[in-house]
Amino acid sequence: MNKIAKLTLLCILCAFGTAYAQIDMPQPSPAGSVTSKVGLTDVTVDYFRPKMKGRAIFGEGSDFLVPFGQVWRTGANSGSKLTLSTDATIAGTKVEAGTYLIFTKPGKDSWDFMLYSDLSLGGNVNGYDKSKEVLSTSVKPEKVSPAVETLTFNISDISEDNTSANIQLTWSDVSVKVPIEVSFVDEVMAQIEKATQVNPTVYVQAANFYLSQNKDLEQALEWMNLYLAQGNNSKQFWHVHTKAKILAALDQKKEAIATAKNSLELAENNPQGDFGYVKRNKDLIKSLK
Repeated sequence: MNKIAKLTLLCILCAFGTAYAQIDMPQPSPAGSVTSKVGLTDVTVDYFRPKMKGRAIFGEGSDFLVPFGQVWRTGANSGSKLTLSTDATIAGTKVEAGTYLIFTKPGKDSWDFMLYSDLSLGGNVNGYDKSKEVLSTSVKPEKVSPAVETLTFNISDISEDNTSANIQLTWSDVSVKVPIEVSFVDEVMAQIEKATQVNPTVYVQAANFYLSQNKDLEQALEWMNLYLAQGNNSKQFWHVHTKAKILAALDQKKEAIATAKNSLELAENNPQGDFGYVKRNKDLIKSLK
Protein backbone atom coordinates (compact mmCIF):
# COMPACT_ATOMS: atom_id res chain seq x y z
CA MET A 1 0.00 0.00 0.00
CA ASN A 2 1.51 3.33 -1.05
CA LYS A 3 1.71 6.39 1.16
CA ILE A 4 -1.31 8.09 -0.42
CA ALA A 5 -3.50 5.00 0.14
CA LYS A 6 -2.33 4.70 3.74
CA LEU A 7 -3.07 8.37 4.40
CA THR A 8 -6.53 8.02 2.84
CA LEU A 9 -7.30 4.98 4.98
CA LEU A 10 -6.10 6.77 8.11
CA CYS A 11 -8.37 9.74 7.38
CA ILE A 12 -11.35 7.43 6.88
CA LEU A 13 -10.66 5.63 10.16
CA CYS A 14 -10.29 8.93 12.03
CA ALA A 15 -13.54 10.25 10.59
CA PHE A 16 -15.33 7.01 11.53
CA GLY A 17 -13.92 7.15 15.05
CA THR A 18 -15.00 10.77 15.50
CA ALA A 19 -18.53 10.00 14.31
CA TYR A 20 -18.76 6.99 16.58
CA ALA A 21 -17.62 9.02 19.62
CA GLN A 22 -20.42 11.50 19.05
CA ILE A 23 -23.23 8.93 19.24
CA ASP A 24 -25.54 9.75 22.14
CA MET A 25 -26.89 6.60 23.76
CA PRO A 26 -29.05 5.97 26.86
CA GLN A 27 -27.01 5.25 29.98
CA PRO A 28 -27.63 2.27 32.28
CA SER A 29 -27.73 4.66 35.26
CA PRO A 30 -28.96 8.00 33.89
CA ALA A 31 -28.23 11.29 35.58
CA GLY A 32 -30.94 12.74 37.78
CA SER A 33 -31.45 15.92 39.76
CA VAL A 34 -33.97 17.17 42.28
CA THR A 35 -34.14 20.66 43.73
CA SER A 36 -36.51 22.47 46.02
CA LYS A 37 -36.51 25.73 47.89
CA VAL A 38 -36.90 25.25 51.64
CA GLY A 39 -37.39 28.67 53.18
CA LEU A 40 -34.91 30.74 51.18
CA THR A 41 -32.49 27.83 50.69
CA ASP A 42 -32.12 25.96 47.39
CA VAL A 43 -31.57 22.30 48.27
CA THR A 44 -30.32 20.25 45.30
CA VAL A 45 -29.29 16.63 44.89
CA ASP A 46 -27.49 15.61 41.67
CA TYR A 47 -27.04 11.87 41.26
CA PHE A 48 -26.95 8.85 38.95
CA ARG A 49 -29.92 6.49 39.06
CA PRO A 50 -29.17 2.74 39.02
CA LYS A 51 -32.03 0.27 38.43
CA MET A 52 -32.78 -2.93 40.30
CA LYS A 53 -32.83 -5.14 37.16
CA GLY A 54 -33.94 -8.12 39.22
CA ARG A 55 -31.01 -7.82 41.63
CA ALA A 56 -31.18 -8.01 45.42
CA ILE A 57 -30.12 -4.53 46.52
CA PHE A 58 -29.72 -4.16 50.30
CA GLY A 59 -28.89 -6.99 52.66
CA GLU A 60 -26.34 -8.97 54.63
CA GLY A 61 -23.47 -10.47 52.66
CA SER A 62 -21.96 -10.48 49.19
CA ASP A 63 -25.12 -11.73 47.48
CA PHE A 64 -26.49 -8.18 47.70
CA LEU A 65 -25.51 -5.30 45.43
CA VAL A 66 -25.11 -2.97 48.43
CA PRO A 67 -24.11 -5.08 51.45
CA PHE A 68 -24.91 -3.88 54.95
CA GLY A 69 -22.08 -2.18 56.80
CA GLN A 70 -20.14 -0.99 53.75
CA VAL A 71 -19.72 2.61 52.60
CA TRP A 72 -21.80 3.19 49.47
CA ARG A 73 -21.42 6.01 46.96
CA THR A 74 -25.23 6.32 47.13
CA GLY A 75 -25.92 5.96 43.45
CA ALA A 76 -23.94 4.99 40.39
CA ASN A 77 -20.95 6.36 38.47
CA SER A 78 -19.39 9.31 40.33
CA GLY A 79 -21.93 9.19 43.16
CA SER A 80 -24.32 11.80 44.48
CA LYS A 81 -23.90 15.46 45.48
CA LEU A 82 -25.88 17.72 47.77
CA THR A 83 -25.77 21.48 47.18
CA LEU A 84 -27.03 24.08 49.66
CA SER A 85 -27.38 27.71 48.62
CA THR A 86 -27.24 28.86 52.26
CA ASP A 87 -26.14 27.40 55.57
CA ALA A 88 -28.50 24.74 56.94
CA THR A 89 -28.80 22.32 59.83
CA ILE A 90 -28.88 18.66 58.81
CA ALA A 91 -29.76 16.09 61.46
CA GLY A 92 -28.77 18.60 64.13
CA THR A 93 -25.40 19.53 62.59
CA LYS A 94 -24.69 22.95 61.09
CA VAL A 95 -23.60 22.59 57.44
CA GLU A 96 -22.24 25.56 55.52
CA ALA A 97 -23.50 26.54 52.08
CA GLY A 98 -21.71 24.57 49.38
CA THR A 99 -21.58 21.23 47.57
CA TYR A 100 -20.85 17.90 49.23
CA LEU A 101 -20.64 14.26 48.20
CA ILE A 102 -23.28 12.01 49.76
CA PHE A 103 -22.13 8.68 51.17
CA THR A 104 -24.20 6.19 53.12
CA LYS A 105 -23.60 2.98 55.02
CA PRO A 106 -26.79 0.88 54.86
CA GLY A 107 -27.82 -1.40 57.68
CA LYS A 108 -30.84 -3.48 58.67
CA ASP A 109 -32.04 -1.18 61.46
CA SER A 110 -29.91 1.93 60.91
CA TRP A 111 -28.26 3.77 58.04
CA ASP A 112 -25.29 6.10 58.36
CA PHE A 113 -25.60 9.25 56.23
CA MET A 114 -22.40 11.20 55.55
CA LEU A 115 -21.52 14.43 53.73
CA TYR A 116 -17.99 14.65 52.37
CA SER A 117 -16.09 17.82 51.52
CA ASP A 118 -13.61 16.56 48.88
CA LEU A 119 -15.56 16.39 45.61
CA SER A 120 -12.58 14.96 43.75
CA LEU A 121 -13.17 11.59 45.44
CA GLY A 122 -16.26 11.01 43.32
CA GLY A 123 -17.57 7.48 43.85
CA ASN A 124 -14.22 6.04 44.94
CA VAL A 125 -15.20 4.65 48.33
CA ASN A 126 -11.76 3.01 48.68
CA GLY A 127 -10.21 6.44 49.12
CA TYR A 128 -12.72 7.55 51.76
CA ASP A 129 -11.10 9.69 54.46
CA LYS A 130 -13.17 10.22 57.62
CA SER A 131 -11.28 13.45 58.36
CA LYS A 132 -13.07 15.00 55.37
CA GLU A 133 -16.52 14.22 56.70
CA VAL A 134 -18.62 17.33 57.26
CA LEU A 135 -21.49 15.34 58.71
CA SER A 136 -22.13 11.81 59.91
CA THR A 137 -25.47 10.80 61.37
CA SER A 138 -27.60 7.69 61.78
CA VAL A 139 -31.20 7.45 60.59
CA LYS A 140 -33.78 4.68 60.73
CA PRO A 141 -34.77 3.16 57.37
CA GLU A 142 -38.41 2.51 56.47
CA LYS A 143 -39.84 -0.30 54.36
CA VAL A 144 -41.77 0.66 51.23
CA SER A 145 -44.06 -1.37 48.99
CA PRO A 146 -44.15 -1.89 46.10
CA ALA A 147 -40.42 -1.80 45.46
CA VAL A 148 -39.00 1.27 43.71
CA GLU A 149 -37.15 0.09 40.60
CA THR A 150 -34.90 3.15 40.11
CA LEU A 151 -32.98 5.01 42.81
CA THR A 152 -34.89 8.19 43.60
CA PHE A 153 -33.99 11.25 45.70
CA ASN A 154 -36.61 13.73 46.82
CA ILE A 155 -36.88 16.82 49.01
CA SER A 156 -39.96 15.77 50.95
CA ASP A 157 -42.15 16.75 53.89
CA ILE A 158 -41.59 20.51 53.63
CA SER A 159 -43.11 22.02 56.75
CA GLU A 160 -45.98 24.51 56.65
CA ASP A 161 -43.72 27.29 57.91
CA ASN A 162 -40.98 26.42 55.36
CA THR A 163 -38.33 25.88 58.03
CA SER A 164 -37.74 22.13 57.64
CA ALA A 165 -37.92 19.19 55.22
CA ASN A 166 -36.38 15.78 54.61
CA ILE A 167 -33.72 14.70 52.14
CA GLN A 168 -35.26 11.40 51.08
CA LEU A 169 -33.63 8.45 49.31
CA THR A 170 -35.79 5.57 48.07
CA TRP A 171 -34.70 2.41 46.27
CA SER A 172 -35.84 -1.18 46.25
CA ASP A 173 -37.96 -1.66 49.39
CA VAL A 174 -36.14 0.95 51.50
CA SER A 175 -36.72 4.65 52.16
CA VAL A 176 -34.38 6.82 54.22
CA LYS A 177 -35.14 10.37 55.36
CA VAL A 178 -32.58 12.83 56.70
CA PRO A 179 -34.01 15.98 58.34
CA ILE A 180 -32.89 19.42 57.20
CA GLU A 181 -33.71 22.73 58.87
CA VAL A 182 -33.18 26.24 57.55
CA SER A 183 -33.39 29.70 59.06
CA PHE A 184 -34.47 32.72 57.08
CA VAL A 185 -35.93 35.16 59.60
CA ASP A 186 -32.73 37.20 60.03
CA GLU A 187 -32.25 37.45 56.26
CA VAL A 188 -35.84 38.53 55.66
CA MET A 189 -35.64 41.11 58.45
CA ALA A 190 -32.47 42.53 56.92
CA GLN A 191 -34.23 42.79 53.56
CA ILE A 192 -37.18 44.51 55.21
CA GLU A 193 -34.94 47.06 56.90
CA LYS A 194 -33.22 47.87 53.62
CA ALA A 195 -36.33 47.86 51.42
CA THR A 196 -38.53 50.02 53.62
CA GLN A 197 -35.97 52.80 53.40
CA VAL A 198 -36.57 53.17 49.66
CA ASN A 199 -40.04 51.68 49.14
CA PRO A 200 -42.64 52.35 51.84
CA THR A 201 -45.10 49.90 50.23
CA VAL A 202 -42.88 47.13 51.60
CA TYR A 203 -44.31 47.98 55.03
CA VAL A 204 -47.33 45.77 54.42
CA GLN A 205 -45.10 42.82 53.49
CA ALA A 206 -43.01 43.43 56.57
CA ALA A 207 -46.07 43.58 58.81
CA ASN A 208 -47.40 40.32 57.38
CA PHE A 209 -44.06 38.61 57.90
CA TYR A 210 -43.73 39.75 61.49
CA LEU A 211 -47.28 38.59 62.19
CA SER A 212 -46.59 35.16 60.66
CA GLN A 213 -43.45 34.80 62.81
CA ASN A 214 -45.04 36.35 65.94
CA LYS A 215 -42.17 38.83 66.14
CA ASP A 216 -42.38 42.37 67.52
CA LEU A 217 -46.09 42.85 66.84
CA GLU A 218 -45.93 46.49 67.93
CA GLN A 219 -43.51 47.08 65.05
CA ALA A 220 -45.80 45.14 62.71
CA LEU A 221 -48.74 47.37 63.74
CA GLU A 222 -46.67 50.50 63.19
CA TRP A 223 -45.71 49.36 59.71
CA MET A 224 -49.30 48.46 58.82
CA ASN A 225 -50.52 51.87 60.01
CA LEU A 226 -47.85 53.57 57.88
CA TYR A 227 -49.01 51.64 54.84
CA LEU A 228 -52.73 52.18 55.38
CA ALA A 229 -52.16 55.93 55.88
CA GLN A 230 -50.91 56.33 52.30
CA GLY A 231 -53.33 57.39 49.58
CA ASN A 232 -56.37 55.13 49.36
CA ASN A 233 -54.69 52.17 51.00
CA SER A 234 -57.14 52.35 53.90
CA LYS A 235 -59.80 51.07 51.46
CA GLN A 236 -57.88 47.82 50.92
CA PHE A 237 -59.99 45.68 53.21
CA TRP A 238 -57.65 42.68 52.96
CA HIS A 239 -54.86 44.71 54.56
CA VAL A 240 -57.24 46.27 57.07
CA HIS A 241 -58.11 42.69 58.03
CA THR A 242 -54.41 41.97 58.60
CA LYS A 243 -54.25 44.98 60.91
CA ALA A 244 -57.20 43.53 62.85
CA LYS A 245 -55.30 40.25 63.23
CA ILE A 246 -52.21 42.08 64.50
CA LEU A 247 -54.36 43.91 67.07
CA ALA A 248 -55.91 40.61 68.10
CA ALA A 249 -52.46 39.06 68.51
CA LEU A 250 -51.57 42.03 70.73
CA ASP A 251 -54.68 41.22 72.82
CA GLN A 252 -56.21 44.58 71.92
CA LYS A 253 -59.62 42.99 71.41
CA LYS A 254 -61.73 46.16 71.33
CA GLU A 255 -59.54 47.77 68.67
CA ALA A 256 -59.30 44.48 66.75
CA ILE A 257 -63.09 44.12 66.60
CA ALA A 258 -63.55 47.71 65.44
CA THR A 259 -60.92 47.25 62.72
CA ALA A 260 -62.43 43.94 61.61
CA LYS A 261 -65.86 45.61 61.35
CA ASN A 262 -64.32 48.31 59.18
CA SER A 263 -62.75 45.65 56.94
CA LEU A 264 -66.08 43.79 56.84
CA GLU A 265 -67.99 46.88 55.70
CA LEU A 266 -65.42 47.67 53.02
CA ALA A 267 -65.53 44.05 51.77
CA GLU A 268 -69.33 44.00 51.62
CA ASN A 269 -69.40 47.20 49.56
CA ASN A 270 -66.66 46.26 47.11
CA PRO A 271 -68.13 46.05 43.56
CA GLN A 272 -65.58 43.40 42.53
CA GLY A 273 -66.50 41.06 45.40
CA ASP A 274 -65.26 40.40 48.91
CA PHE A 275 -62.70 37.64 48.05
CA GLY A 276 -63.76 35.72 51.14
CA TYR A 277 -63.05 38.56 53.57
CA VAL A 278 -66.64 38.92 54.74
CA LYS A 279 -66.42 35.47 56.30
CA ARG A 280 -62.86 36.01 57.54
CA ASN A 281 -63.86 39.18 59.36
CA LYS A 282 -66.99 37.63 60.83
CA ASP A 283 -64.96 34.66 62.06
CA LEU A 284 -62.34 36.96 63.60
CA ILE A 285 -64.98 39.11 65.33
CA LYS A 286 -66.70 35.99 66.68
CA SER A 287 -63.41 34.63 68.03
CA LEU A 288 -62.76 37.86 69.93
CA LYS A 289 -66.11 38.06 71.74
